[in-house]
Amino acid sequence: MLRRIRQQLGFDPPHQSETRTVYVANRFPQNGHYIPPRFTDNRIISSKYTIWNFVPKNLFEQFRRIANFYFLIIFLVQLMIDTPTSPVTSGLPLFFVITVTAIKQGYEDWLRHKADNEVNGAPVFVVRSGSLVQTRSKNIRVGDIVRVAKDETFPADLVLLSSDRADGTCHITTASLDGETNLKTHFSVAETAVCQSVSRLEALQAVVECQQPEADLYRFVGRMTVTQHDEEIVRPLGPENLLLRGARLKNTKEIFGVAVYTGMESKMALNYKCKSQKRSAVEKSMNTFLIIYLGILLFEAILSTILKYAWQAEDKWDEPFYNQKTEQERNSSPILKFISDFLAFMVLYNFIIPISLYVTVEMQKFLGSFFIGWDLDLYHEESDQKAQVNTSDLNEELGQVEYVFTDKTGTLTENEMQFRECSVNGTKYREVNGKLVPEGMTEDSPDGSLPHMIGDELLFLKAVSLCHTVQISYDQPDCLVSGDGDPFSHANGFSSNHMEYFASSPDEKALVEATKRIGVAFTGSNGETMEIKTFGKSEKYKLLHVLEFDANRRRMSVILQDPSGGKMLFTKGAESAILPFTTSGEIEKTRLHVDEFALKGLRTLVVACRHFSPEEYMDVDRRLNSARTALQQREEKLQEAFSYIERNLHLLGATGVEDKLQDKVQETIEALRLAGIKVWVLTGDKHETAVSVSLSCGHFHRTMNILELLQQRSDNECAEQLRRLSRRIKEDHVIQHGLVVDGASLSLALREHEKLFMEVCKNCSAVLCCRMAPLQKAKVVRLLKTSPEKPITLAIGDGANDVSMIQEAHVGIGIMGKEGRQAVRNSDYAIARFKFLAKLLLVHGHFYYIRITTLVQYFFYKNVCFITPQFLYQFFCLFSQQTLYDSVYLTLYNICFTSLPILVYSLFEQLVHPHVLQNKPGLYRDISKNSLLSFRTFLYWTLLGFCHAFVFFFGSYILMGEDTTLMGNGQMFGNWTFGTLVFTVMVITVTLKLALETHFWTWMNHFVTWGSIAFYFIFSLFYGGIIWPFLHTQDMYFVFVQLLSSGSAWFAIIIIVITCLFPDVVKKVFYRHLQPTSTQKSQMYSNRVAIGDDFIALQPLSRAKSQLGKISLYQPPRRPSAVWSPCAATNMGRAAVPAWPTSWSK
Repeated sequence: MLRRIRQQLGFDPPHQSETRTVYVANRFPQNGHYIPPRFTDNRIISSKYTIWNFVPKNLFEQFRRIANFYFLIIFLVQLMIDTPTSPVTSGLPLFFVITVTAIKQGYEDWLRHKADNEVNGAPVFVVRSGSLVQTRSKNIRVGDIVRVAKDETFPADLVLLSSDRADGTCHITTASLDGETNLKTHFSVAETAVCQSVSRLEALQAVVECQQPEADLYRFVGRMTVTQHDEEIVRPLGPENLLLRGARLKNTKEIFGVAVYTGMESKMALNYKCKSQKRSAVEKSMNTFLIIYLGILLFEAILSTILKYAWQAEDKWDEPFYNQKTEQERNSSPILKFISDFLAFMVLYNFIIPISLYVTVEMQKFLGSFFIGWDLDLYHEESDQKAQVNTSDLNEELGQVEYVFTDKTGTLTENEMQFRECSVNGTKYREVNGKLVPEGMTEDSPDGSLPHMIGDELLFLKAVSLCHTVQISYDQPDCLVSGDGDPFSHANGFSSNHMEYFASSPDEKALVEATKRIGVAFTGSNGETMEIKTFGKSEKYKLLHVLEFDANRRRMSVILQDPSGGKMLFTKGAESAILPFTTSGEIEKTRLHVDEFALKGLRTLVVACRHFSPEEYMDVDRRLNSARTALQQREEKLQEAFSYIERNLHLLGATGVEDKLQDKVQETIEALRLAGIKVWVLTGDKHETAVSVSLSCGHFHRTMNILELLQQRSDNECAEQLRRLSRRIKEDHVIQHGLVVDGASLSLALREHEKLFMEVCKNCSAVLCCRMAPLQKAKVVRLLKTSPEKPITLAIGDGANDVSMIQEAHVGIGIMGKEGRQAVRNSDYAIARFKFLAKLLLVHGHFYYIRITTLVQYFFYKNVCFITPQFLYQFFCLFSQQTLYDSVYLTLYNICFTSLPILVYSLFEQLVHPHVLQNKPGLYRDISKNSLLSFRTFLYWTLLGFCHAFVFFFGSYILMGEDTTLMGNGQMFGNWTFGTLVFTVMVITVTLKLALETHFWTWMNHFVTWGSIAFYFIFSLFYGGIIWPFLHTQDMYFVFVQLLSSGSAWFAIIIIVITCLFPDVVKKVFYRHLQPTSTQKSQMYSNRVAIGDDFIALQPLSRAKSQLGKISLYQPPRRPSAVWSPCAATNMGRAAVPAWPTSWSK
């Protein structure tokens, strides 16, 4: 415990060395001086609290919020000094808000504890004392040998020791880690692969030295030292030897592995990183308004305190005959008295700060986020995927987006590759019915196909079918392990039709499938040997080395030994990564063909080879082994070795693969453009391919002037080109411009000329960035995000390379595509297709924004209405700090009487019909740049609150201020009756004000609006009509009954409410008819489509189907779109459809 505390404080770092040493089976040296290191246990902890720290930790976090801390101070002041209101008035609302939030957070954490316990208590088998022992997952220690069976997940990060296969390999899937469903092959070292029984593992003497835990899933550096017959054998360990926690064993009966990283030090746990907290523009505005209202509060308190002492300057008011001072009061310090009075006024006016605003906003965001997941229009039937909300804090930000940054592959396109063309030895071919046909010929031409290729053509096909990391799955996977030990015996038992290829890259899968159709089929690999069938003839190649793909090199290679014993290298990659290193072959012709493929929108790869002499291969083998066994700077040494090997290449050819556009991409981009949103495409593809796809998807128009910033080699050259582009834009300001920039030029532009580059970009309607590295994508987003205009940005992508961009943008959206789930896991929202982005922004974003802005401003308005009469009342009671309202009313105003109508409004309000919002994207511009929370609208709501408060107070004063007898028995009203009259008028007015703002009425709106007013009257009758024994004083006894028994009071209530709301109604009518906004015009149009197919979807689904035939406006060819299927899910539909049109405000 002490060690853990010291580690938390930073005095005792847990890992002082850069490497860790793991003794297999915890067989430590027996020299007496060795002290075993203490590693973390295998428990996974995703929870935030424990039963001991929940209360203090949760309270600390909640009181870091300014409003909560402010009310805590007010509550403490009320306890310490004599204040005009009871401490309950501040303490009870604060307790309510804190309790509700704590219950919500406690429940969420309890669910996390429950999930943790399930994981930590899972049964596992470990080798201990020469036998297999069943234990719980949390009891695994570093160094334990763990057995994992087929289809089980790995309970810790294990170095593979052996499997049931003779070669010690196994297949796994990492879908839960990175979403890739393809089979990956992992390897054990030869010396441990033979230890397939518990007895042999018990006798194994081995030590693993590896790096300390780190989060990178694809990086592992280590080595294993195996002692055999007193001889130490050292073998390198890499990512292909490490089985990650959370991955699943496939097509392998069982494996044994040694635990090297456990619990919270496993790579999966280290990737549980907390994303940076994103705050919406509305939340920032809300905090600004709170500070302004705090200023108003301080001003009122200081003014009241000064006026009190100015009034008391006269002796008759300082110490009147009916209120003589005590000796202690006469001798007390004037400064202390001033401070005490100031604090008392602060307490009296403190409700101008709405404490329940935060909890209402949180509830609105949490409940409102379900609507996205329930929307059937965002459901993708083919993949059975619905929209997903990972954070509800940014709902309203969807209505404020100004820039969309999108990936191309898998986001705008399907990421379903089809082989179309290739260039071999300077000749272009296309595939026709499984045959390669040279350009200009048809399949029926005499020489139209080459069934038996020779030379470079055949070598090209072999290179494509051997240079990859594709895995094969068969209909009967158990046949992979055959009794005779032949790793390829499965190929003899099944035809090639039984094979299914799995690849982490769709390009690789498409190419291997294409060569199989043409006649060179990859039939399997056992880790050491790869087999292909060349037009039916089987050939086996020994796999010597794999030079893995990485983003810097942009290529991957394999070194093989062919059947004749020769050593050769096959490599494939981007043309910019291969062509500079080629020395022979048809280089210029291939370069032209690659450009032609790119202009057609095809994804291109270049293929090359190199033959090694025996001496060259020995040198290559030595360099690779030296780099791979290095514990320090392994990546740098490997890069040096790869660069040395992948040179002097002979060019074989190039491939062109088509990636189809997703459905409705063009319409979506056009809708975003009409909404005033600029779309930037950021892709790693080459410039010609990217431009072709941009034109086909409507990102670039054919009439658009395309500007280029490409292949800039120096800062000066880049700056000069940017100035030329800027001049062209100014000269041709009428034409729309599009900009194309590549990664290298972008680096130069961002280094010295950010301002100039941003000026050019902002004047372009569309920007395309090609050849982009993942971090460059994030830099571009950050550049625009931090520009002086501070626009709201949205990034959307589907792959791991888009994660940095998604996390950098204000709103990150992941596409549930074929490149894994990393983008989805790191995003704020996830959708199945790009086309769903239009509805997410134009409809959901629009609704969320108008709801939250009205909620925030209405809260401030109703609290100004609440406290201003209290301030005005002090002018009539000599600033004696007498309260106008009863303490119970003070407490329940924000909690009960006025809270539910605004919450329901903020969940269901629709200014315009969803169908209209989608058909008229321009309406999105009406709410852009946080226009509904501008200082002008804030000032309007604040002044409206003050005006209504003056009417409440002075309207009631005119009725009762001149000692008018309003009771039938001649009895007069007192000060509590006056305060209750003001409060009654206020509750009715602020509730009806919200009713005037409501455009879309549901039965819930009616229930909470009229129910809140009714509840106030019923509560007041019970509260004032009964003597409650637990109350010390009951000033309100019979007051409310007495007030309602007066006809004059009822008349005053009606007159004051009408006086407050009538100008609002006149203003709305006047502006709607003389200066209507585009939104108001659309509201009138929406009345005509209110019974259309979208409207039906507001019912429960079963009822909607039964109503379809009854509505004449229903058109069968159109699919009903469930705009608000949450209503369907929660049975909030109307009882009868024909009555619904009345709910739309005219």
